[in-house]
Amino acid sequence: MASIHRRGKYWRVQIRKQGYPYLSATFDTKAEAVAWSLKKETELSRQTPEEVLERMEARQYRLGDALLRYELEILPGKKPSTQKREKGILSSLKKTFGEIALAEINGKRLALMVRHWEQPSEAHPKGLGPHSIRLYLALLSHLYTIARSEWGMPELVNPVSLVRKPKLPRGRDRRLVGDEEERLLNVCEKTNPELADIVRFAIETAMRQSEIMELTWDRVDFRNHTVFLQDTKNGESRLVPLSVAAEDCLKRQRERREGSTKGKVWSYTTDGMRASYFKALKKAAIEDLTFHDLRHEATSRLCERGLPIMTVQAITGHKSTQMLKRYTHISPAALVAAVRGGDCLRSR
Repeated sequence: MASIHRRGKYWRVQIRKQGYPYLSATFDTKAEAVAWSLKKETELSRQTPEEVLERMEARQYRLGDALLRYELEILPGKKPSTQKREKGILSSLKKTFGEIALAEINGKRLALMVRHWEQPSEAHPKGLGPHSIRLYLALLSHLYTIARSEWGMPELVNPVSLVRKPKLPRGRDRRLVGDEEERLLNVCEKTNPELADIVRFAIETAMRQSEIMELTWDRVDFRNHTVFLQDTKNGESRLVPLSVAAEDCLKRQRERREGSTKGKVWSYTTDGMRASYFKALKKAAIEDLTFHDLRHEATSRLCERGLPIMTVQAITGHKSTQMLKRYTHISPAALVAAVRGGDCLRSR
């Protein structure tokens, strides 16, 4: 069944078996050629022609083809925000590694790909960070899972399980200190009272920027003092309780809209709000305080009030207590108050 011939400096193996795909390979030594032929003959004796053909097709299936199929079949079922992010990842992977066969991406090759992502490039002058690389790996892992379970390639090995994931940096610990909150709100109030209420609302609710800016009036329940968030970033819906201060922000905004409770709560666009927020920071002489840091601030304050960790997690929507921990930074004053008694005084 197998024929081995010398061709110049190399040894060529050809395997022909009726009903089975034709196989051939070239080796440096005769011993390697014989070993390969024996291995393939054993495999052919244990498999049907259809199984052999499927394995060959899987080995020839390019990553670029798989990424395109993933984009057409799998991506449309994801949230719009996820689709937008993953389209960029798919495009990058196709451009750089699209010609590689799925079966050829093993742990060693994927580790090299990770190192490639870490290097500076024109698109990413500082290279991709740990979080971005983890997103790339998560998409690849899901692609291999789909290929194994739905695309008829059960023998593919998911290489993502074979590589070490980049370690995430310690979460930001930036909180409002001194009179920063007062200065920021004063500037925002002079810029636009609505901007000030958006900032107050963020500090009171611990909601994400996208959740705040996309909030619609039909999700606000003044009677039960809650906001209902559907299909959030972590894929789950949740109820956010409204403090008196948070509810007052919404009531003032309703008055600005002349009582209208249709459509979005805030008149700002996300980009417009961000631009105004950063201008306000500059005028207030406050450095290195992202809007997302307000979510850190709010989460930390909830913990400082002594709320059970599971209650805080339900309010903020963090998927795990480990992730919640990265967002929580208790002030020294609150820690002292916890062991000595008395009121919890935030470091201002």
